[in-house]
Amino acid sequence: MTEKTAKSAIWLGLALALVGSPAAFADAKVQAKTDCAVAEFAMGLRFQQQSAEVQALQLQAYNIATLKLDAAVAAAKDPSKLAIVTDLDETVIDNSALLARDLVNCHTYDAWDTWLPWERDGTPQLIPGAKQFLQHADSLGVTIRYISDRADEQKPYTLATLSKLGLPQVSVESVLLLGPPKVERRAIVSADHQVVLLLGDTLHDFDGRFRKTPLAEQRATVAAEADKWGAEWIVFPNAGYGTWSKAPLSGWEAETVIEAW
Repeated sequence: MTEKTAKSAIWLGLALALVGSPAAFADAKVQAKTDCAVAEFAMGLRFQQQSAEVQALQLQAYNIATLKLDAAVAAAKDPSKLAIVTDLDETVIDNSALLARDLVNCHTYDAWDTWLPWERDGTPQLIPGAKQFLQHADSLGVTIRYISDRADEQKPYTLATLSKLGLPQVSVESVLLLGPPKVERRAIVSADHQVVLLLGDTLHDFDGRFRKTPLAEQRATVAAEADKWGAEWIVFPNAGYGTWSKAPLSGWEAETVIEAW
């Protein structure tokens, strides 16, 4: 096998592992690259899209959210005054098919220059547990607000996607897209509702202190707000992208010793 053939086989194997069957990529032009920086995302994206563990974590998050919401409704005099605020991408909807396509084409997907066409024409899937939780909140009379950094100029496409997926309370007023920072959009909701739950996959979905701050500060804030995780703030796993993606790893400073089991 030549070096070129070997590299092609590696990329084809990656495509099939991420997406599924050979038919899914029958027409794709899988290009072998000698220098493909995006390849480092492959393991994280495989976990995000294919692992049973991530499905369990997503269902666990929505189970916790349901318990907390039920308790808040039971304690409220008027549940219509309560609201939940949720992010969309990787919290309610799964965009990993776009990332997998770009990775296979050796395109650095977190440059986000393929995102606008995906918003218009892509077919994201629901995160496990999302629809059931949101329908439950709707049945309790709780207000739902979707706050996302999707493009506001493409809002009709996002509204159409959410409606097609059968999500409740989808309207121009309930979906607040990129413009002011998320902290300001959350304040709009808080002005006339008691926000009892925030749901998201990135930390600025919860607090403005996480936005554009160094990882060390983010970690310190996570620790300082320990009581809110799983109580008021429900965080979802996202191993596909994030502010952590370029952080250096810390390793054990010892020589490697190989021992057979």
